[in-house]
Amino acid sequence: MKEHQIQVRVRYSETDQMSVVYHGNYIPYFEMGRVEWLRNKGVSYKSLEESGIALPIVSMTINYKKPARYDDLLTVTTKFKSQSSVKIEFDCEIHNENGELLTTAQFILVFVAVNSGKPIAPPNYILEVLRSEEN
Repeated sequence: MKEHQIQVRVRYSETDQMSVVYHGNYIPYFEMGRVEWLRNKGVSYKSLEESGIALPIVSMTINYKKPARYDDLLTVTTKFKSQSSVKIEFDCEIHNENGELLTTAQFILVFVAVNSGKPIAPPNYILEVLRSEEN
């Protein structure tokens, strides 16, 4: 399965005075989606970090189509796009309970050695997971 979905309920603290989700609060929603996409494939961020590997974002593009509002139940869809040498790319979407597309995003992350801060190739077990998603 190339994509994975999670649901998130908008909390009051994530909104402004108009009950609209503040634009910066979409980034954690997308992060939860990516973390759970990996977890669903048997890979946890925690185990990656414990093995000395980090996955920082090096590029992100977010397009806001419609506002999410306080107490909305959002569906965050994370789709694996591609992997090349040290990078992994995801496309993401957020829909509301009515199925309306609210936000789209693209993320590029790089596998980095925690001790040196330098890009590295992903471990073989992650490459196997990613290759199975490319088919």
